[in-house]
Amino acid sequence: FSGPFTDVVTTNLKLRNPSDRKVCFKVKTTAPRRYCVRPNSGIIDPGSSVIVSVMLQPFDYDPNEKSKHKFMVQTTYAPPNITDMEAVWKEAKPDELMDSKLRCVFEMPNENDKLNDIDASKPAPVLNTSKQDGPMPKPHSVSLNDTETRKLVEECKRLQAEIMKLTDENRHLRDEGLRLRKVAHSDKSGSPTALALRDNGSNSLPSLLVVIAAIFIGFFLGKFIL
Repeated sequence: FSGPFTDVVTTNLKLRNPSDRKVCFKVKTTAPRRYCVRPNSGIIDPGSSVIVSVMLQPFDYDPNEKSKHKFMVQTTYAPPNITDMEAVWKEAKPDELMDSKLRCVFEMPNENDKLNDIDASKPAPVLNTSKQDGPMPKPHSVSLNDTETRKLVEECKRLQAEIMKLTDENRHLRDEGLRLRKVAHSDKSGSPTALALRDNGSNSLPSLLVVIAAIFIGFFLGKFIL
């Protein structure tokens, strides 16, 4: 029997007759005032079964008190042309009776089971406004990140194109500087000062590329960090 025991608790007992003869049964209990048994006696046809309802009356449950309640199901073959059930049990011989004993067990649901039952019976909770405000911006923030990413990719492509362009110009100017340097060496009348100026002009371009690359890297990292 499963509690709480503040109301009637019903347990069904199924009796089956596996023989080829009619069987009389009777259900007894050690606490007749605490239980209501329906039906408490009867006849079961061969190969048939019957459901007996055992109803425990409400009581104050004490978990420290051990249950001593027991049930006994007595059976015997029904005589032919049976008319009086009481006479059958009075006239039955002990070796003609078969009995089965059952001990009552009381179980009280624990607190976790109660909480699970309450949670299962409740409808799904609706999130309040404060909870909705938290998760809702996530899709929006994701879309903003995607937009920023696309902008950064486009900006990277543009800066890479400019760097490639400047690299080509630097290569062209460097080649031009080498050519002028060769001309200067071959031309003894060339001025050393002019050659130095040409070298400084050609050497300043790599520094310009380094500055542009540093700006590009800082811009790229700044976008992702912010």
